[in-house]
Amino acid sequence: MGEAIIGQRDVIERLLIGLLANGNLLVEGLPGLAKTRAIKALARNLECDFSRIQFTPDLLPSDVTGTEVYYQAEGGSEFRFEPGPIFANLVLADEINRAPAKVQAALLEAMEERQVTVAGTTHKMPPLFMVMATQNPIEQEGTYPLPEAQMDRFLMHVNITYPPVEDEVEVIRLVRGEEIAAQAPAGTAPADTPAPIAQTAVFEARRGIAGLHVSDQMERYMAALVNATRVPEAFGDDLKRWIEVGASPRASLALDRCGRTHAWLAGRDYVDPEDVRAIVGDVMRHRLGLTYEAQGEGISADAVVAEVVRQVALP
Repeated sequence: MGEAIIGQRDVIERLLIGLLANGNLLVEGLPGLAKTRAIKALARNLECDFSRIQFTPDLLPSDVTGTEVYYQAEGGSEFRFEPGPIFANLVLADEINRAPAKVQAALLEAMEERQVTVAGTTHKMPPLFMVMATQNPIEQEGTYPLPEAQMDRFLMHVNITYPPVEDEVEVIRLVRGEEIAAQAPAGTAPADTPAPIAQTAVFEARRGIAGLHVSDQMERYMAALVNATRVPEAFGDDLKRWIEVGASPRASLALDRCGRTHAWLAGRDYVDPEDVRAIVGDVMRHRLGLTYEAQGEGISADAVVAEVVRQVALP
């Protein structure tokens, strides 16, 4: 993945954490910052089915979940379920905030329950299933922002920023090389590429992550970080002015899952505070409700989370 995506190492790491922690990601960034390319690179390197749904204002829930189709033959007639693009291992929900509320709800049901219900029949999602939803932060016309309660269902909210100049030069060279390879004569032997990773490797990794040691002190530290957003007045006047609604218990669960996954990727069999601090921003930035005062002062959710981390004592 690192060979296909230049300058977005954090995004690659967050994608892997989401996959191994069995969660879904909300990725926000300006157009052209490799959001779509990132999940396509993951799909290419994994034995899986990949589908992309381009969300538009005229999309219907059945366009996502599938629908019952009437078939007629000599032996009789029947309704058959035709699965929609949501039935894949990796699903890219492009510009999720452009779809109306019913379509968003259909997608979020599949994310939360790992199933969809059509015509009274429940259809299960595949065992390996992850949704990466993207949204564009600069366009508001013709969009339907996700409600806070629905955003809470995403394991992490990942922000993508502009790459530095050195990385952008590498991006130019990479894309130019891909264009040259695409124009190569037919029959030219392609460069050697590694074999895709089997899905069983992901399931084995998840079993290993589930068994990682988390001490009592680390459990209390994760719970204390989340609780600090609910009683901000106990941690200074700034947090009291900035936070209107604190994080839900889903934040504590996400910290535990992502913290264990981060430790596993680092080759450790235990979780330490650095694992929690590495992912706390992605876990909590979409779960905080900021006051109008904070928004008026230009205080971002990242700044609030950083202040919470600074105020809560290490175990």
